[in-house]
Amino acid sequence: MMTTMVQLVRGGWWCALAALLAALSCGCESPSQGGSGYVPAEGAGAGVTPSLSADAVRIGDKVEITFSDIPEVYPIMVQRVREDGSITLPLGVRVEAANKKATELQDAIVNAYVPKYFKRLSVAVRLEERVFYVGGQVRAPNRYVFLGEMTVLGAIKVAGDFTEFAKRTAVKVTRADGTEIKVDCKKALKNSKYDLPVFPGDKIDVPRRVLWD
Repeated sequence: MMTTMVQLVRGGWWCALAALLAALSCGCESPSQGGSGYVPAEGAGAGVTPSLSADAVRIGDKVEITFSDIPEVYPIMVQRVREDGSITLPLGVRVEAANKKATELQDAIVNAYVPKYFKRLSVAVRLEERVFYVGGQVRAPNRYVFLGEMTVLGAIKVAGDFTEFAKRTAVKVTRADGTEIKVDCKKALKNSKYDLPVFPGDKIDVPRRVLWD
């Protein structure tokens, strides 16, 4: 009788331990979903502001503005786009600049002055040189001039492509605002929806794989 009770107690203890271990394993985060600081890339829209064009003016950008075809002589102005997305020009004129392409900003400036201040006006807007960065396990890590629409795979090609030590499934893209996105470039090669766009100021880091990867 005593032996049977001991067996039951022992059996109950093992069941309780098994249940505890199962509960703990269910509560753990998987490396791909928690604790990594990455935003998983589920498709081309991950970590992207949908309404923002790749060549649009952004908050914090410097823009160079030249006025011509007017009686007054204004020096070339260099303005940094403020947090509210605007710039302030001669005569106290405020213009929304953020999210506009250079040509759209030129038109907005002309419309702000003509015909209220001038009968006619020509404006030239030039954006400061824009760059992106590629580092880690690529053949030519460096910063590169952003010339137009580009994706992660395209940026890595510009940097000489992957080295033989690259971990292609865990490429990290850091946006200018600090957002981090993990990109699986093996998936991206098979399906373009996983190949995210690159924007000016982005930093792409290709990690080194370990021997058992």
